[in-house]
Amino acid sequence: MGDLETDFNLKVVLVNFKQCLSEEEEVLMDHYITCWRGLVRFLNSLGTIFSFISKDVVTKLQIMERLRGGPQGEHYASLQSMVAYEVSHQLVDLQRRSHHPDSGCRTVLRLHRALRWLQLFLEGLRTSPEDARTAALCTDSYNASLAAYHPWIIRRAVTVAFCALPTRKVFLEAMNVGSPEQAVEMLGEALPFIEHVYDISQKLYAEHALLDLP
Repeated sequence: MGDLETDFNLKVVLVNFKQCLSEEEEVLMDHYITCWRGLVRFLNSLGTIFSFISKDVVTKLQIMERLRGGPQGEHYASLQSMVAYEVSHQLVDLQRRSHHPDSGCRTVLRLHRALRWLQLFLEGLRTSPEDARTAALCTDSYNASLAAYHPWIIRRAVTVAFCALPTRKVFLEAMNVGSPEQAVEMLGEALPFIEHVYDISQKLYAEHALLDLP
């Protein structure tokens, strides 16, 4: 088991996002779930500070695994096929009626928003100076992504929690890819993979007017 832990590094997770896309640029659900599981491991390795996000993500991943393994599983093979299937069968709550609170579209949208936060935060770590305050980086990326969807009380609690974040160096070392410089270089190579998956998902949701699902 020890070997597994030392083998775990963020580069493997981020490069996996490359496999998320088929040749037709469809987002493949199994790979998307696997990538998120890796990101959760990374978040959890930093202590309980991100548990408000990672716990929610794990719940959402379980919903997606259930849908993927269920009787309609083949419709959930990719993000594109899922959206087409759920929209055409009216399985998505466009208003707050909540007949389908756990629709795949709503569930992945929550993951999609969290992915944006993480992408922005990692990008902030990559481009910031050595003495940058991680609390500020994390708060900025949170405010530009997830904050809009959280009630004030959660926003406040989260922003306070960020004050206890470890230093930039600790974050870069937790990625397990060598020195902080190597970690920065790795992020430069690997973050575009996340960004690409995010952009394709964003465009798909926008085309179907699903970006604000309650």
